[in-house]
Amino acid sequence: MSILLNPNQLDRSYPDERSAEVMGKLVEFFEKKGLRSIKDDDHAAVWYEEFIDFLGRERIFATMCTPSAYGSEDTRWDTWRNSEFGEILGFFGLPYWYVWQVTVLGLGPIWMSDNEAVKERTARLLDEGAIFAFGLSEKEHGADLYSSDMTLTPTGDGTYLANGSKYYIGNGNQAAIVSTFARFADTGEYCFFATDSQHPNYHLVKNVTHSQNYVAEYRLEDYPVTDADILARGPEAWDDALNTVNIGKYNLGWASIGIATHAFYEAIHHAAHRHLYGMTVTDFPHVKRLFTDAYARLVAMKLVALRAADYMRSASPDDRRYLLYNPVVKMKVTTQGEDVINHVWDVIAAKGFEEDTFFEMAARDIRALPKLEGTVHVNIALIVKFMENYFFHPADLPPVGRRDDDANDDFLFDQGPTRGLRKILFHDYKPTFERFAGIGNVAVFAEQAEMLKRMLAASPPTEQQTSDTDWLLAVGELFTLVVYAQLALENAEIYGIEEDLIDEIFDVNVRDFSRFAVELFDKAGTTAEQGEFCMKMIRKPVDDAARYRRVWEDHVYAQRDAYQMPQ
Repeated sequence: MSILLNPNQLDRSYPDERSAEVMGKLVEFFEKKGLRSIKDDDHAAVWYEEFIDFLGRERIFATMCTPSAYGSEDTRWDTWRNSEFGEILGFFGLPYWYVWQVTVLGLGPIWMSDNEAVKERTARLLDEGAIFAFGLSEKEHGADLYSSDMTLTPTGDGTYLANGSKYYIGNGNQAAIVSTFARFADTGEYCFFATDSQHPNYHLVKNVTHSQNYVAEYRLEDYPVTDADILARGPEAWDDALNTVNIGKYNLGWASIGIATHAFYEAIHHAAHRHLYGMTVTDFPHVKRLFTDAYARLVAMKLVALRAADYMRSASPDDRRYLLYNPVVKMKVTTQGEDVINHVWDVIAAKGFEEDTFFEMAARDIRALPKLEGTVHVNIALIVKFMENYFFHPADLPPVGRRDDDANDDFLFDQGPTRGLRKILFHDYKPTFERFAGIGNVAVFAEQAEMLKRMLAASPPTEQQTSDTDWLLAVGELFTLVVYAQLALENAEIYGIEEDLIDEIFDVNVRDFSRFAVELFDKAGTTAEQGEFCMKMIRKPVDDAARYRRVWEDHVYAQRDAYQMPQ
């Protein structure tokens, strides 16, 4: 059975009935709405009030977004089940995922705060069907927190007046609470405070995008704030901002997985039933290759994102491996989603522009995910901070199994200071690859990874290279792919993925690694010695026609009629 989401076969196992009920009702809502209605709303940029009403009526955000300490017996913050929730939302359309994503971000500073009164109010609001927002970015400064212009000015009577504007704030039109990042005007100290989007001193300037989402610019003019509204101040506010993004950016991978999966189903169904030049389109060798690569990438995306959830749920002050794996999901899974769309678009060609297809929407929206919650470049720059310890200082850390239990993920809202990333340790990646050494392309990839490690040991980045972002990003692509491959293998073991499919996934990985090695070789800043190592990283995958045929027939072509969305 395929690991890919199929709304007709929701077979993921949960330890409680409510989780399965939420997923089933979510699919039922979209299946009844139908593709035509979803596309009409998308083209008309209709605010999704109907969807928000449904979420409130069924208490879905209350169930999924309320930590167990503040909700009823069916509520918890559970990253493992949140993953399928986000995948289903992305599968039916990015706007539906987005209203949840920005609610998650808005809730981050609240659940991380010590303000119990606001927490209790938030739980009640979620139970009533409210949505939330995250007031961080500004028009002139983006997410540069150092330059935030929103200020709280003391009035002399123990209260404050907030002034300033925020930009690109999803749900900013209707959020019950907007968690707003600011500075105190007199001390420069950072803070988060709870803002009411319906207050008369909260001015909604505009929706900065033409879409179903309301991505707001809002302005506060002498907005009254009391200590009861303050969520955090000082270093805690700074940490809460970054730790909230740590939680939220993981979700972007699931939006990409959902979008790309639906697009894949639609594309292969179309191609398998279309005839050109006396052949079925899926009989053309290049079409088989494009679909097979797309499928292999999709399966790897899901394996990696699920595995990252295990580490998030098992995290502690002494085990912060998730701080590498999260940006890998954010950066790598989302860009792989673009690759999946590109592969299958090369097959369906002009069909991908037709207004009544899901693909037309998917091809546009898949581009957004690598660019939200920190660009690909920002996340690679973060990832390379872990490279030395990952390769050269492995630690004896406890193994992490599949975390699909019904526990609340308490640590995510108690992550602590965001400093000390270069001190985080990881378990040795090599034994994972060694367990799969009998699979041809895994063995080739392990040799490529070893050559990268040798390059870093024999010819480490110079001071000039580490200050050259362009050069560092090229190295980061190679390192990220090693981590990505490790997580995929760990989960292939857990989920019992067939050797043929693992081999095909690593056929893709070997080719990608070679491509990134060429890019690093071509950089002006790459030394001659480093260039020699780059050339040794370029490898050809192990070709196995029988394996390729089995993967095509048993895994890829088998999806041709797996799912069609009702009109």
